This record gives sequence, structure tokens and C-alpha cells, in this order.
Amino acid sequence: MELKVKYHALGCMSGTSLDGIDLAFCSFFSQDNSIKFDILKAETIPYDRKWKNNLKLADQLSGRELFRLDHEYGKFLGGIILNFIRKHSLKPDFIASHGHTVFHEPWTGGSLQIGNGHDIHAVSGRPVIADFRNMDIAIGGQGAPLVPIGDEYLFQDYDYCLNLGGFSNISFKKNGVRLAYDICPVNSILNEITTFEGMDFDRDGDLGRKGKAHPLLVDRLNSLEYFRKSPPKSMGKEFLRDYYYPVLNKFDLSTKDILATLYEHISTMILEAIGNDSKKRVFITGGGAKNKFLVEQIDEQTTTELVIAEEKMINFKEALVFAFLGVLKLEGKNNVSASVTGAREDNCSGIIFNTKQNKNGKFYSP
Repeated sequence: MELKVKYHALGCMSGTSLDGIDLAFCSFFSQDNSIKFDILKAETIPYDRKWKNNLKLADQLSGRELFRLDHEYGKFLGGIILNFIRKHSLKPDFIASHGHTVFHEPWTGGSLQIGNGHDIHAVSGRPVIADFRNMDIAIGGQGAPLVPIGDEYLFQDYDYCLNLGGFSNISFKKNGVRLAYDICPVNSILNEITTFEGMDFDRDGDLGRKGKAHPLLVDRLNSLEYFRKSPPKSMGKEFLRDYYYPVLNKFDLSTKDILATLYEHISTMILEAIGNDSKKRVFITGGGAKNKFLVEQIDEQTTTELVIAEEKMINFKEALVFAFLGVLKLEGKNNVSASVTGAREDNCSGIIFNTKQNKNGKFYSP
């Protein structure tokens, strides 16, 4: 694949673990029949307690309250983005925003990421591309995962791309076709459990390392129906509510023992995904890549080479890829793969929010 022109794009990502807003100002260009990229500036803006609570409880709001939060959060994102642009004197061609997921229920026909694109555009003054999931769902797909299109074109040197974020997901090629799926929850559930100890997360896995895994609970988690399904498949936090927590609540364990149990479960599911092949390499990104205990548990049980990304890529790969999704949208190229999501066909997803275009259709630059 080749791009028509060089792009400077700002990717904006908010994950289910609620660590903050990831912003990545990136360049994309073609060279030697491949696509090259660079993350030029990047920053994570932590959520304050108010916004963390607002987003955490968003799925409990009435329709009218959620409507208001969508617009309020869009204005908030627009302000955060504008400050980032001014701070670093940037000139992005556009902003690509994932938004923050409130519901992801493709089996009921929808997925909701708040952070209204109109409001981001109005506040930031820059063109915005958002809502990357729902076109795919409308044509029978899961609307997720979306990052594998970036793995396909930007990270071709690895056999597997493994993200350890709110949920773990994996991407790989089989018989020349890109496949991907969500494996299991990671930070979304680990962080929730650590709050019982007054902690935002289990740094380096130290608390879980002190615990003892409960074999029966590990078996119950490993036996959840989701893990018997074949891809395409994806998870949302609804899965925690409906399946994980009802199982966990049946066991009276200490926080460190619950964490130890979850670490064993998570590593088992990941090991099933990456296999045991010394000739293959796994590129690991996401906040969980910094969890020493989790990575050790995986590494000790496989000969597959684990390649931990450098710090910038760990933190900003998803923001980078959403910027790339925006580039593909502008070029009219497919940015969602049916082989990954299960849709009827590959598609060019995302909605463009912009008030000015020149005669050539290229975005007007403020």
C-alpha cells in the first residue's frame, strides 16, 4: 500500500483502564512500497477524579444524561487537544479520535464511544475523524478490534502483535489472512481489584506476586464460554459485569490471592494464543507490558520470543493506529478488515467532522 501524500495526524485514545487521554502527533508517508511513520510528540493527560468517575459510571446514566455527557466530554477532549497543539506548536492535518467506550455490544447492534466529534472540531478548530466502529457493526461485524489494520501495514516484522491494555488482544496472519481477537481482560479487571487496597493499579504486579492462585477459581475463569468461541470475537466491560464478577463473587479471597488467580488465568489465555514456537516473535505493547510479574509468567512458559516495545510505543501505539485509521479514511482506503471483525466485507469506516474543504477535497488547514 502507498499513500498519496505525507500526513501529519493527531491520534486521540482513551482506554477502558481509564489511565488518561493518550495523544500522539504522528507523520505517515510512503517509502519503498511500504508505509513509514514517526511519533513526533506524544503525551498522556491523566484524568482527574471527576472525569474518572464520570466515565466509569457512564453506563448507568439515563439517555438524556448520556447525551449531555457525550457533548461535555467532546468539549473537554477538544480543549485538551487544543492545549496540546499549542504547547508543541503543532499543525495536524486532522484529529482522529477513538472516544471513550461506554457500551460495546455488537451482538445487540451497537457500540458507543462518547466524545462528540462536532464538539471536538468546534473547540479545537481542526478537522476530526471519529466513530470508527459502527459502520462495521452495521454490516455484520464486531466493530473491533480495529488496531490490526495498523499491525498489517506498520508492524510487519512480527509474527504476533499482542496488546496488554484494558483487554488483551492479539493480531497475526494465518494462510496470508490477518486475524485478530480479544483474548481476555487485563488492566480493566486488575485495576478494579487493586482499588480494594486503595491503589490505582498493581505496580509491576507486586501485590499479585505475594498472593496464591486459587486452582478452582482459575479453572472456572478458564472455562467461561467466551474462550471456547472461535474468532471473530471481542469484549467490552459488560463482559466483566455479566461473567467475571459473578464468578469472582462466589469466592472469599484476599485481594492479593484474587490478583494472583487473575494473573494465572490471564497468562494461560495469552499462552494459548501465542503458542510455543521459538521461531516466532511477539511484539508486546499496552500498559500491561510494564507489569513485570505478568510478563514473567508468560515468558516462563513459552519459547516464543517476547519483544517488549520501547516506552513510547507501549504507551501510544493505539493512538498512533487511530491516527493511521484516519489517514486511510481520507485516502478512501479500507481501514477495517472483515477477516478480523466478521463483517460482510472490508470497509472504510469513520465519520469526518469539518466545516471547510477546498476544491480538491483536502482538508482546510486553519
